[in-house]
Amino acid sequence: MAKKAKKQKVAENKKVSAESLASPKEGIVMHAGASRNELMMTVKERGVKNFRVLNKQELSEVLKNIGDQKAVDVIVAGAVTRWKAGWGKKKV
Repeated sequence: MAKKAKKQKVAENKKVSAESLASPKEGIVMHAGASRNELMMTVKERGVKNFRVLNKQELSEVLKNIGDQKAVDVIVAGAVTRWKAGWGKKKV
């Protein structure tokens, strides 16, 4: 009985934290020790394309500028070009 009550409290806490997310126009600041995976999941929830090619610094910049779509597009475009450059024909 106590385990079920504890699970309900945890589920309610998760619902509250999901509801308290910022609006899409506001920047999101993650805690300093946020892992790349946490940042990737947050960016994915915000609907950013090609989030897998972004490094940790770019992910945090995207979250800070989430309301400014042009800035986000510039950051993602830079990461995509860097990623594509790694697929050259010959490597020395």
